[in-house]
Amino acid sequence: MRIHVLASPESAAERAADWLRTEIGRACAQRSRCLIALSGGRTPWRMLSDMRRLRVHWHDLQVFQVDERVVPENDERRNARQIADLIVAPTLLRADQFHAMPVERNDLAAGADDYAQLLREHAGTPPALDVIQLGLGADGHTASLVPRDPLLEERDRDVGLSAPYQGTARMTLTFRVLDAARHRLWLVTGADKATALRRLWDGDPSVPAGRVARESAFVFADSAAAAELPAEIRSPHP
Repeated sequence: MRIHVLASPESAAERAADWLRTEIGRACAQRSRCLIALSGGRTPWRMLSDMRRLRVHWHDLQVFQVDERVVPENDERRNARQIADLIVAPTLLRADQFHAMPVERNDLAAGADDYAQLLREHAGTPPALDVIQLGLGADGHTASLVPRDPLLEERDRDVGLSAPYQGTARMTLTFRVLDAARHRLWLVTGADKATALRRLWDGDPSVPAGRVARESAFVFADSAAAAELPAEIRSPHP
């Protein structure tokens, strides 16, 4: 795991956007396409906004979701709505290149199975995405893999349903998919994430984030989130 500490959430998002642009270009050069999965959150929205201004291989990109709240399609809490608003556009990503989780389905378990099948069709078994972008909750959750949820022990499924968390059930990629990705991109900002980021850095298995594979993992954090990291790595880099 490599960590980059920046002075502000804005600069962390900007650096993450540039890193992701580079990895998309590398994957497209090597395999003629790139498969990524995106999480939600304010700082990831900044990252996607920054990517709109960069030269990205949009036409060779397939975008999936890491997780999604089970709320109506027009609900402002839907990650898919925010992602589509930011990067689905005539000069950016085509609508058929973005694959939203089917949380509007009456049978959510069948929807999770269908999304897992879609991932396998694009990325094999288990799905090996090029980059999975992850966030980090103050309680150490990542994706919608939350503390004490039985889904944390799932090893045979690629997409699962979490118990209600912060008022809503969630559909989420499981550890099997997170660990199979070629790269994991963590974007962590805010003082409330400081303890969780230290536990992530330590690989603490008592929190969900600490159980994600550490190989080829890149963390972009602001100085507030990095406050509890070892002194030699928490100083902001230019």
